[in-house]
Amino acid sequence: MAEGMLQGKVAVVTGAGRGIGRAIAIMMASRGASVVVNDVGAGLSDQNADQSPAQEVVDTIKKAGGQAVAAYDSVADWDGAHRIIKSALDNFGRIDVLVNNAGILRDKMFHHMTKDDIDAVLKVHLYGAFNMSRATVEHFRKQESGVFLHMTSRSGIYGNIGQANYAAAKLALVGFSNSLQLEMERFNVRSNLISPSANTRMTQSVPSAKRGGAEAQAARLAAMPPEGVAVLATMLASDAASNVRGQIIGARGSDIILYNHPRPVRILQRDGGWTPESLAEAMPAMASLYTPIQAGSDAMKWNPV
Repeated sequence: MAEGMLQGKVAVVTGAGRGIGRAIAIMMASRGASVVVNDVGAGLSDQNADQSPAQEVVDTIKKAGGQAVAAYDSVADWDGAHRIIKSALDNFGRIDVLVNNAGILRDKMFHHMTKDDIDAVLKVHLYGAFNMSRATVEHFRKQESGVFLHMTSRSGIYGNIGQANYAAAKLALVGFSNSLQLEMERFNVRSNLISPSANTRMTQSVPSAKRGGAEAQAARLAAMPPEGVAVLATMLASDAASNVRGQIIGARGSDIILYNHPRPVRILQRDGGWTPESLAEAMPAMASLYTPIQAGSDAMKWNPV
């Protein structure tokens, strides 16, 4: 395999047996990385584990001349996460990139959602990212380099019908990644988030993807192969992205999307403070950026931020 932009680097990709994770593992290997392909081989709801998907990805990488090993532990398990990272160290001597991609769905309207539905999703998406990152961070600190990539979602950023549990986990990862970036900046470690849109068995099952008819859904998803996300992930893992830190970047087909971070857009002030009644009078102007400000008092003003 020819040298590439990840030559000499070691990457751990979780949930890499299928879909986006598979595409990332294969593309990173094609650019020179040695890859730990982690996947428990579970179904969308974390059932019926099968080890063959991870091994098939390893076989594909090796057939193309790359280096890869499979790891079957669950990221939701503290000890399992540490074993996954140990596999990278034992087989390749180091770790340079961690892609927290593993995920499951328990989609359900909120009034039907159970404790198990949110526990299962949080354990894989949020606890999984924590466990894997915690098992990795000391190695990044010691070598004073490393890349964390976490998968968020538009469901987390905007919300989605039937995905309160998933959306909560995915937005939590935004705060998690931002905190890692702030803490690890001095060790030359960077943390970014990817918001992927791709044609996978997971996205095909999402409630919003099913609206608009089967033909429209198929056309929409066909234009978003998982390789588009893999391109972004591979670039972000490379030294070419050394100045990209603490960002949320989307990949949707051929579109690469930079998301802004939440920030104040207006501040409403009133001399002497507020009563519930005075605030109710002023609130319509707060509700829309395009509503003309008609303050009832000269002492009340908007300060743009």
